[in-house]
Amino acid sequence: MPNHLSPLGIIHTAISILALLVAFYCLFKDGKILPSNDRGKLYIVLTAVTCITGFPIMRTGHFTQAHGLGILVLILLPLGMYANYIKAFGKAAKYFQVAIMSTTLFLSFVPAIVETLTRLPISHPIATGPNDMPVQTGLGILFTSYIIGLIYQFRKLRSSQQSATSPNGIV
Repeated sequence: MPNHLSPLGIIHTAISILALLVAFYCLFKDGKILPSNDRGKLYIVLTAVTCITGFPIMRTGHFTQAHGLGILVLILLPLGMYANYIKAFGKAAKYFQVAIMSTTLFLSFVPAIVETLTRLPISHPIATGPNDMPVQTGLGILFTSYIIGLIYQFRKLRSSQQSATSPNGIV
């Protein structure tokens, strides 16, 4: 029984893949998703459009956890964009920004993994639902990658801040 995508599903999937590719490009070029540069802004727009186009898609006929993740991502995006201006974050604002933007990427991958593994290959999907072992393994690998990525970004941010505050850039 094939899992065909609706026209909106195809558009949503194409935009979401593009958003993920832009996120990886941001990570490659900047080591983080910076809302202040064009790459980061493009990621934010594509991610927001992905979330919005995902709301009318209801394979089960009702609101799902993926819709909830979309709402959460739409709340986190402006927080990440303006983290440097939120006084409550204080000196840790740059760390909050990195964590928030990385979290939006992490949350975007959750439904991507579930949908991919429960739809492909079309003739015999790898998993039948989100609780199947392949999906849980994929989500575990995703979470581990997320934590490792955050630690890496925090260390890199701390290192750049230390070199910026020390004379002649020598630590």
